[in-house]
Amino acid sequence: MTTNSNATESERVRKQAYRRLKAQREFFRFLLVWAAVSAIVVGVWAFLTPNAFFWPIFAIGGMGIAAMFMAIDAWGPGKVITEADIDAEVQRMSRRHGA
Repeated sequence: MTTNSNATESERVRKQAYRRLKAQREFFRFLLVWAAVSAIVVGVWAFLTPNAFFWPIFAIGGMGIAAMFMAIDAWGPGKVITEADIDAEVQRMSRRHGA
């Protein structure tokens, strides 16, 4: 690798690190929103229909599923895409499309 490609690779890694840090912060903000929404819908349920079906489970569960995917995005295996990966994909696409 040349110095220019090392700089480009370093920039890619920094951008990926920034994206992951941002996703981690957004995840914690989402947890606060999830807790607030959960408290509100449970409060509404308890006040209006305490003996009825516990319908807040749908909002709480749906947001829980979203939280799971946000956590995977923030802390999961985030492979940094390298120039070699891009070149390999371009070659595969070229072969596939006959270019």
